[in-house]
Amino acid sequence: MSRPLAVFAYDFDGTLAPGNMQEHAFIPDELGMDHADFWEETRVLAEQQRGDGILAYMHLMLAKAREKGLELSLDSWRRRGAQLPLFPGVEDWFARQNARADALGLDLRHFIISSGNRELIEGSPIARWFERIYASGFMFDAEQDAIGIALAINYTAKTQFLFRINKWTLDEWDHEGINRVQADRDRPAPFNRIAFFGDGLTDIPVMRVVTDHGGHAVAIYDPTREITEAAAHQLLADGRARLASPGDYREGSTLDTLAGEILREMGRGVRSELFHQPGALD
Repeated sequence: MSRPLAVFAYDFDGTLAPGNMQEHAFIPDELGMDHADFWEETRVLAEQQRGDGILAYMHLMLAKAREKGLELSLDSWRRRGAQLPLFPGVEDWFARQNARADALGLDLRHFIISSGNRELIEGSPIARWFERIYASGFMFDAEQDAIGIALAINYTAKTQFLFRINKWTLDEWDHEGINRVQADRDRPAPFNRIAFFGDGLTDIPVMRVVTDHGGHAVAIYDPTREITEAAAHQLLADGRARLASPGDYREGSTLDTLAGEILREMGRGVRSELFHQPGALD
């Protein structure tokens, strides 16, 4: 990596896309359920089993899909993801921010850190822009059919992946690298060059970590839903996020302007670090 790394990491549901990804087609169209009933069943199952809500919803997705005789192949999940709606401007966002970062001498990488379904996000129109998609994933057999749960990312687990990015130890299964001692100054993606965009309760711990370590936490809300705007402003009031914006990713929007200023601040930080290095004034 010849240029300083900068990172934009995103939640998915409610951040890059409206609502929960499973609600747009899978739950109502394939399972034939009201999404409120599905999430209530998830809550009850987690409570009865003294389990995690993310594991519970993934279990129910598989169990109910088998009951309906639905296709469970990796390709079928990605086809479902291809239909996910996105907020305005999302598809053009990544190239525009990369160009800004290039002009500032930064190497900008994009990541997903989400409690949603990895396979659905992998099928989305924007999957190619991400260095890694950290999301709750299914386990597949030799025929590439989903047989269980490989990874569940809840609100506290999200912070693990933030530190993976910080240390650039990116493989989910690598427990040695992530726990190896590494001085802050040697970490490829320092927190002051990480921005996290999120929208709700599952993002609070990762926003707290980013904010407390000098990074940039941005609360996103759906301008068509007042409850999401109230949640974003609560994140600001509680000190979890530094900034808030509607989920409008088009050029010239409030969010686009904020992203430009974040990148410029990251660039100024790099120049300051170089200036204060030993011998910089020789």
